[in-house]
Amino acid sequence: MSVQYQAVGWNRQKRIYDSVLAGGILTYLAIFVGPGAILYPTATAETLLIRGFGTLALVLLHVILCIGPMCRLDRRFLPLLYNRRHLGVAMFLVALVHGVFSIIQFHALGDVSPLVSLFVSNTRYGSLAQFPFETLGLATLLILFVMAATSHDFWLHNLSAPAWKRIHMLVYLAYALLVVHVLFGALQADRNIVLAVLLGIGFALVTALHLLAGAKERAVDRAVAGAERDGFVEVCAVEKIPEKRAKVVSLLTERGTERVAVFRYDGKVSAISNVCRHQNGPLGEGRIIDGCVTCPWHGYQYSPDTGASPPPFTDKVPTYQTKVIDGKVLVHPCAHPPGTRLEPSMIVRPAAIECATAGETK
Repeated sequence: MSVQYQAVGWNRQKRIYDSVLAGGILTYLAIFVGPGAILYPTATAETLLIRGFGTLALVLLHVILCIGPMCRLDRRFLPLLYNRRHLGVAMFLVALVHGVFSIIQFHALGDVSPLVSLFVSNTRYGSLAQFPFETLGLATLLILFVMAATSHDFWLHNLSAPAWKRIHMLVYLAYALLVVHVLFGALQADRNIVLAVLLGIGFALVTALHLLAGAKERAVDRAVAGAERDGFVEVCAVEKIPEKRAKVVSLLTERGTERVAVFRYDGKVSAISNVCRHQNGPLGEGRIIDGCVTCPWHGYQYSPDTGASPPPFTDKVPTYQTKVIDGKVLVHPCAHPPGTRLEPSMIVRPAAIECATAGETK
């Protein structure tokens, strides 16, 4: 988190992340181009680079799309998510190199502008065999450019998290366009069975991971509870919430179904919105560090009783009234304005109740 916009500071984690990423890119290109020159002796260096950067962009996009659902299924993948925007920008640059080399090789030798040539050299949009797949690649590149250009928190803050999220959800449209670009382009030109199999495996993997993660999320949403006691909803037993962590529940509110993160900490229970103000991250999948709920995606923090970030930060999320009765946690589905302090509910142990009862008897 930062109180002002400034040049990105590379901490140790970012350096490791980017070093591994850069090393992986260079290693991939070296392995692809080296053996490629032996397997395809008639291919020019430009052709090998076009293929190398193109397949690398495809691989990186598959990795990016797999990181999200893998993190929802297993928290151990969260370190990959923390700097995923670096991976996205690197993927765009790789795709850009592929596109530039392709335009130069196939459209720069005519008597019209290369970009104009890309659109007018083939207009057979009604043909599957001769579909102008290059335009699909250009459309993909433009989407990736918009995502890379708006990746900084400056745009996230000024566009708002929901708007920023909608822009970056275009990655799925880019993926669809890229798959069709490969199907109508490289696979029709070379009939490369290896590329076809790998593309099929990648598509199946991305689809399977998203379906599994979606099933896990739907399980939370299906357990929507309505008001039970004086407007409060019984969530779970206190023991079901790990210390300094949360249970995420779906509550039926006036605005529809809302996800709420119910945290247990230091003998108390508090509930706040599950949606982080930064990138709509799942606060309930984070934990309390130094007294603050810490988002697992990028470390944004909020006080569990007020929903407000510690000074000098000003981010705030809605809070919810809680009760603890007979070892059960109850939450009122009516959200209080972001930053509203609500008294945490104290967890009364059975032993303490027995001692209190014995004292009253005496």
